[in-house]
Amino acid sequence: MPDAIKKVVIAGGGTAGWMTAALLNKVLGNSVTIELVESEQIGIVGVGEATIPPIQTFNRFLGIDEKAFLRETQGTIKLAIKFENWRVPGESYYHTFGAPGTTMGFCSFHHYWLKAKEAGLDKSFWDFDLNYLACQQGKFNKINTQNPLYDMPYAYHFDSALYGQFLRRFAEKGGVKRTEGIIEHVQQDTQNGFITGLQLTDGRQIEGDLFIDCTGLSGLLIRKTLGVNYEDWRHWLPCDRAVTAPSSLTETPWPFTRAAAQQAGWQWRIPLQHRVGNGHVYCSEFMTDEEAEKTLRLNIEGDLLADPRQIRFITGKRNKFWHKNCLAVGLSGGFMEPLESTSLHLVQVAISKLFSYFPFQQPCQSDIDQYNAEMDFEFTRIRDFLILHYHVTEREDTEFWRYCKHMAIPDTLQEKIDHFKANGRISRFNNELFNDLSWFEVMYGQGLRPEGYHALADIFPEEELARRLEGIQRVVRKSVDYMPGHDEFIAKTCAANRD
Repeated sequence: MPDAIKKVVIAGGGTAGWMTAALLNKVLGNSVTIELVESEQIGIVGVGEATIPPIQTFNRFLGIDEKAFLRETQGTIKLAIKFENWRVPGESYYHTFGAPGTTMGFCSFHHYWLKAKEAGLDKSFWDFDLNYLACQQGKFNKINTQNPLYDMPYAYHFDSALYGQFLRRFAEKGGVKRTEGIIEHVQQDTQNGFITGLQLTDGRQIEGDLFIDCTGLSGLLIRKTLGVNYEDWRHWLPCDRAVTAPSSLTETPWPFTRAAAQQAGWQWRIPLQHRVGNGHVYCSEFMTDEEAEKTLRLNIEGDLLADPRQIRFITGKRNKFWHKNCLAVGLSGGFMEPLESTSLHLVQVAISKLFSYFPFQQPCQSDIDQYNAEMDFEFTRIRDFLILHYHVTEREDTEFWRYCKHMAIPDTLQEKIDHFKANGRISRFNNELFNDLSWFEVMYGQGLRPEGYHALADIFPEEELARRLEGIQRVVRKSVDYMPGHDEFIAKTCAANRD
């Protein structure tokens, strides 16, 4: 390992590679040289990507114009995920990005709602959620106010391949060097095993000081070269395959992702401006590839625009994300199935955390260990949230759902479930990604019911609480009434060129 980091080499492009290149260049472009190696001969899935609100922070930090970004990626707005058939077939609920209600004291809004429901309130929790109401009516508008009642956090749907190309143009303009080529051999220091360079099939040598593995599930650097093991989570998240295909639009794009539970997994529908991204995630132990493709085809609206593609994966993570002078970013570091759209967020987190420990000089092992511990935390807490969707269910109609309902789960998740069942409380540890409202919506939507609520909710008499809740609902409903349709917003602000 050199005494100073002068050049960073990114192996692999795609969305993860170009997100990494763009962010590194923005922060470190004056201090280090950045070179990305990729080959156009290696394809990417690119069927449609759903995101969560932190992607806005990423784009804003880079100085990306939102309208241009949405136009060039065929993007639409995402306010929530609609979960269909997860608790029982025929039922649905939303996990929104919003914050239902408003701060009314020293406990979360859901405690006041639980108290009111116990007293006879006939309104759902989501009736107080601006994001949900906008989804129901297919509306959206950007709201500029500090009043939390009008807060409507949002993310995006976009074509991931187009987003990668967009970031490539952005990064190259900023000074990132792109090299076209296929990596044939990874060169290492014979004494310490550190990576020293990448040899391409045409004989070129790409040398560097710090290497970032964005080679996807293959993990060319972190796995094949450095031998870092992988922690397999299929006993908790058994889905291990997906079949994907784009389809034509049959209606105006809706501002949410659809996630419909199937016999041995679930199916996504992601609306873009020019098409719909579809995918059926399933467990190969309970369903054949042929059955999975048939399920996908039967549940697609519109015409297929390409033949279905098969993807195999193992949900889990590397035992080390940073080893020697190599960082695994994106799928090379771990795979979290796309149920809650966390894939690109984890890329963003991986690079952002690197800045805290970037080795301008030779790094100390304690920095590497701390980085790995922080990334491990991010993955395991997201893992628990995903397991929740499968495990907390009333479904036992198929072998797959019986397995998920009765399987043993991590202690960290069991503790969270037990805490909620006792008194409706949800503890958020160390600023983990999903907050208490996210956990509440999924827990309640999946069928968990707490035995009580926070005693602080009793600060309001029933009559006063009812008046306050009625006022909140009136305000948020009126806000939605004034919003344009989501399709109208897209058409006026960021419609993609159809040529």
